[in-house]
Amino acid sequence: MTESLAATLKIVLLTILALCAFAANSILARLALTATEIDPVSFTGVRLVSGALMLWLIVRLRQPSTTGNGNWASALALFAYAIAFSLAYLSLTAATGALILFGAVQATMVGWALVRGDRLGLGQWIGLALALAGLVGLLLPGLHAPPLPAAGMMLAAGVAWGIYSLRGRGPGDPISTTATNFALACVPAVAVTVLFLGQSSWDIPGLLLAIASGALASGLGYVVWYSVLGHIQTSTAAVAQLSVPAITALAGVVLLTEPISLRLLLAGLAILGGIALVSLGSSSKNLPLANRKIR
Repeated sequence: MTESLAATLKIVLLTILALCAFAANSILARLALTATEIDPVSFTGVRLVSGALMLWLIVRLRQPSTTGNGNWASALALFAYAIAFSLAYLSLTAATGALILFGAVQATMVGWALVRGDRLGLGQWIGLALALAGLVGLLLPGLHAPPLPAAGMMLAAGVAWGIYSLRGRGPGDPISTTATNFALACVPAVAVTVLFLGQSSWDIPGLLLAIASGALASGLGYVVWYSVLGHIQTSTAAVAQLSVPAITALAGVVLLTEPISLRLLLAGLAILGGIALVSLGSSSKNLPLANRKIR
């Protein structure tokens, strides 16, 4: 095996690993909140604290030392995403939640680009309309419609994540920035956990799943993703992220025995196909990347 081929294979494997880690967040949250005793507030607190500890350790071990641009506004957006994400997964299936989240994130980022004055081409407008139609079709009342309160929570999580992603663009080391934001997000997370301590519940399996979500799927997942972003094209990264809801859906079927309805399948094709049209038509300067921040 040549040196260049080995390097390419390494990037491919690391990319797959990062995408699986992002998908694992939905699986771990859904499993913890439906099959263990942990409540969503406690899950969020443990997830953010364990993620902050993992990122702190990685930053400390890295050479040379680098600095980031973490701040309170980004940290609050991160916390808003995390708590809404957990509350939504009390009722949503893993696949439905991931699809709504992904669509809301991308819609938020594209919407902000339009507000700034960026222009979309005809193909991108068609893609945006297709993605929004898929999202609306998924949420319309019907036999297989997701519960609206939970869907609303996941939409809010997606908007918060989109804001966090937009704020994460710019100079500075992304891993150090993410570590700082996670550390700051622990403050409201711990405060809310203490506030609802009388209503909290947890068990060892729930805690372990929350730790896995924070330290492995989030902390290590972001580090791996950042390690490959410099080696692949922006358009490749954007298209690769389209696989996350699909990986989540497959894992939900295999690991959680969750059903895939025709409505979810058609809506998923519309949302992901529409986002692909928007992403592929964007320049590297303004392309929305859901996992770039962070994802």
